Amino acid sequence: MVILGLTGSIGMGKTVAAGMFRRLGIPVHDADRAVHGLLAKDGAAVAAVAAAFPGAVRDGRVDRAALAGKVFGDDEALSRLEAIIHPLVRQCERAFLRTAAAQGRRLVVLAVPLLFETGGERRCDGVVVVSAARLIQEARVLKRPGMTRGRLEFVLSHQMCDAKKCRRAEFVVSTGLGHGFSLRAIRKIVKVARRWRGAKWPPLGFQPRARPPGRNRGRRRS
Repeated sequence: MVILGLTGSIGMGKTVAAGMFRRLGIPVHDADRAVHGLLAKDGAAVAAVAAAFPGAVRDGRVDRAALAGKVFGDDEALSRLEAIIHPLVRQCERAFLRTAAAQGRRLVVLAVPLLFETGGERRCDGVVVVSAARLIQEARVLKRPGMTRGRLEFVLSHQMCDAKKCRRAEFVVSTGLGHGFSLRAIRKIVKVARRWRGAKWPPLGFQPRARPPGRNRGRRRS
């Protein structure tokens, strides 16, 4: 199974690109979606966030605006939050990969905003970076509710610069030239990656889940 990483700085179009991979029939694990689930009502991260950031949890779910207010501009608080969230997201990722492998998938995508920053490229056979001009990036991000230029600069200060990401990637998709251009580029990437031989799954030390005794007794193997 070939694993492609999909990444890019804030506002570069990761969500749209992930949707295009899905449109082409490629399973995608979206780390941002996983985080939303972890912070939702009764999510796996809620209790730990409540303990680490008093007042950030209301009615059994994390108030994302309140949490953002507690970590914005505070690197130590951000590190505490990442120490809670990142291991849980990795658990979700591994479950996704196990399911995809069991289904016989030949190609999957891991959409991870901080892929290079966290060393996640080592889990991938190749990396796709989405990129756009700085003016386009800023225009996209500043349209988001509650986003300010100061918040944008804080986020960018914790992300690898776009130029360095592009240099380190196997593929770069320019997202500022229209959806049609991006889709054609992603279609070509899928065509190339499907010819590869995956080397990252299963990972070293992987232990498949044991099957209940007698589960397949009497079945023919195909």
